[in-house]
Amino acid sequence: MSTPLKFSRQRESIKEYLKSTKEHPTADMVYQHVRQIYPKVSLGTVYRNLNLLVELGEINKVDCGDGYDHFDGNIGPHYHVVCNKCGTVYDLEMESIDHINVIAEAHFKGKITGHMVMFRGICEKCLEEDN
Repeated sequence: MSTPLKFSRQRESIKEYLKSTKEHPTADMVYQHVRQIYPKVSLGTVYRNLNLLVELGEINKVDCGDGYDHFDGNIGPHYHVVCNKCGTVYDLEMESIDHINVIAEAHFKGKITGHMVMFRGICEKCLEEDN
């Protein structure tokens, strides 16, 4: 039996920030935000709390291929698209493509239990800047 997790104002602040933004901030961006509220918070504390929240399933970690972990407070099913020009990560609300699990399992001798999909493209803002 595990002991209940002790309440942490900093952890709650991290969670609230991630749930309130459509951005997919890096740990450093989260740290900069939390420091405005708790100036003495350390970067290590932010990293530990981000990883704990991911482990608890309260936030998601998104690998965008840029060498940084990005974090998402939206834990509901959805996909992401990354702009090839500016690197911004966007939520992509679309119908589920869970049927790809069945297709993948037809080509795999084990059992497929899920998938991660990251779309890439050029965002509307970057397209407008090019015109």
